[in-house]
Amino acid sequence: MKYYLAIDIGASSGRHILGHVEDGRMCLEEVYRFENRQLEKDGHVCWDLENLKDGILGGLKQCAAISKVPETVGIDTWAVDFVLLDADGKMIGDAVAYRDGRTEGMDDVVSEVISPEELYARTGIQKQIFNTIYQFTALKKEHPEQLEQADAMLMLPDYFHYLLTGVKKQEYTNATSTGLVSAEGKAWDLEIIRRLGLPEKLFTELSMPGTEVGPFTEEIAREVGFSATVVLPATHDTGSAFLAVPARNETSVFLSSGTWSLLGVENERPITTAASQAQNMTNEGGAWYRYRYLKNIMGLWVIQSIRRELNGVSYIAGRESRHAGDREWGFGDLAEEARRCRDFPAIVNINDDRFLAPESMIDELCDAAGEAGYPIPSSVGEIMQCAYRSLTKSYAEAVKALQALTGKTYTDMNIVGGGCQDRYLNEMTAKAVGLPVHAGPVEGTAIGNLVVQMIAGGEFENLAEARECIYESFAIENYQP
Repeated sequence: MKYYLAIDIGASSGRHILGHVEDGRMCLEEVYRFENRQLEKDGHVCWDLENLKDGILGGLKQCAAISKVPETVGIDTWAVDFVLLDADGKMIGDAVAYRDGRTEGMDDVVSEVISPEELYARTGIQKQIFNTIYQFTALKKEHPEQLEQADAMLMLPDYFHYLLTGVKKQEYTNATSTGLVSAEGKAWDLEIIRRLGLPEKLFTELSMPGTEVGPFTEEIAREVGFSATVVLPATHDTGSAFLAVPARNETSVFLSSGTWSLLGVENERPITTAASQAQNMTNEGGAWYRYRYLKNIMGLWVIQSIRRELNGVSYIAGRESRHAGDREWGFGDLAEEARRCRDFPAIVNINDDRFLAPESMIDELCDAAGEAGYPIPSSVGEIMQCAYRSLTKSYAEAVKALQALTGKTYTDMNIVGGGCQDRYLNEMTAKAVGLPVHAGPVEGTAIGNLVVQMIAGGEFENLAEARECIYESFAIENYQP
């Protein structure tokens, strides 16, 4: 049996998922799961990269232990975050997380060098205060010496591939999230980089998903018990998730539902008009230069944060929640409470930056509801109903914007990722957007990661063939408006 391994790392955990093709169907097996966490370090919120490295290696060892050794391996993570390396390949500084507040006000600094209008026209990337362009600006202000010492810059999945192989490559789909890549040129926009005063040597040739990085180093092979070849997936997790959508027509809206909700379509060309900028749409690069034209919505982060607070856990290691009760809440429990309060009317702007990293998501939602003139949620069900209503209202607005900007009429929505398991959210989404909703597969990101490896490995001829296999291999649930 020929195995492929997707290592999919999200905001709270990572998973090793083995995939193979058998009798024309794609088969998955989760073999390992590990925690991802953020730490407060030197005044910043940072990723615990040593913990992530241990998790990556632990899952590889488990593959050897169960005698299911993959031919190829690929890692995907979230976007925008990066590390700097010195000439010896050692990390400089910390891996500051995008939810850290260091980028506050950096958009104004960048605007003095390049206007928001020109930046969008060149890159097609929506303005989000945590975009890499603003992170670089913050770093240059706080620690210019780190940029001066740096010999290389790697986005986080590229860094993990480097740890496994010793080879540095910058992958295209994740690079486009930085706000430093030309939408039309599909390469680093060196004019922007020069105008910002960033070292040009940090920005090298971009590699497309499917590119072979190389075999494990001898040290890694000895430690995990085997060697495999690293092949670049779409290392931006949304880039992988969109590849797994088993859409069968050209009029489908895609929704990758996880910590973030990424709602959009696939285009052959970027749309970088003023009207598109006004709607804060983004044009992220995809595998085979398929543009993901989408709206980035706060997503299940809100629900995850509520659950953590109720269960006495913060998203920052060491913090405590003041909303902890005497029971353990599951996602299904929260959905049921929301269903009981289906008539509670409060809606907030779920994409407001106030929900990005609040001390208390529950308090922030209640405050926002009151400020908007609604009754303040006073129970778990009312808090959850407010979150669900706000999310699905944002979905509906995004679909309307897509139709206006593309001139197309969309006929249905395909939801992939962990959020597609929330049946109540799926029901509300179908009603809010007024379209049939097809939910599944759940492991969208891992499947998309595997698809690129499998095409490189000769299992499928192209993406269309792979998507047909996905449609036949996994359960899809349907919801009517």
